[in-house]
Amino acid sequence: MTVKAESRNEARKRRHARVRKKVFGTASRPRLSVFRSHKHIYAQIIDDHVGHTLVAASSLDPVLRSELRSGGTVEAAKKVGLLLARRALERGITRVVFDRGGYKYHGRVAALAEGAREGGLEF
Repeated sequence: MTVKAESRNEARKRRHARVRKKVFGTASRPRLSVFRSHKHIYAQIIDDHVGHTLVAASSLDPVLRSELRSGGTVEAAKKVGLLLARRALERGITRVVFDRGGYKYHGRVAALAEGAREGGLEF
């Protein structure tokens, strides 16, 4: 009997489940969740008590779409972080818990976090 190897995405989902055991967003300190695809990066701020997305931004956002050549770059991730922070501050959100989504805190994920911090979010 052969055992099928785990795909990279299945491994990421397993890591994300492990991280999610500890990281939980509340109304006072919601969770900033990151999802990364090959072409784009997405981020949302979630209140896990009610299960609602409070703020979202991505490299597909019309605000960023015109100024980005590609949504899958470190530069794009940083701009998404800045946009997310601006929208969060407008909604009165200043502190968040960072959820890296099972990805390494490196490259685009780190750039998004750095952009959000520059924009005024605290985590």
